[in-house]
Amino acid sequence: MRTPHVAQKARFSAIYGRTTRHEGYTLSQRCRKKIEEPFGWAKTVGPMAQTIHRGVKRVGVQFTFTMAACTLARLPRLLAA
Repeated sequence: MRTPHVAQKARFSAIYGRTTRHEGYTLSQRCRKKIEEPFGWAKTVGPMAQTIHRGVKRVGVQFTFTMAACTLARLPRLLAA
């Protein structure tokens, strides 16, 4: 029998209940969401799923540009809050 993946959507969580009850776990998940959201945006909306450039420097410039665009897209929500 396979062990379910932690992120797997099922009828119940694959993470042990004692872990999810702690305040530290909740804080960790909030921090993780703040980090993961821009990267997910860069892959789905931005061009980072498959880069057209080669080389660390060029891909770095593309990444910086994509993250700047992500911040600009989030700016109205940030200003409204």
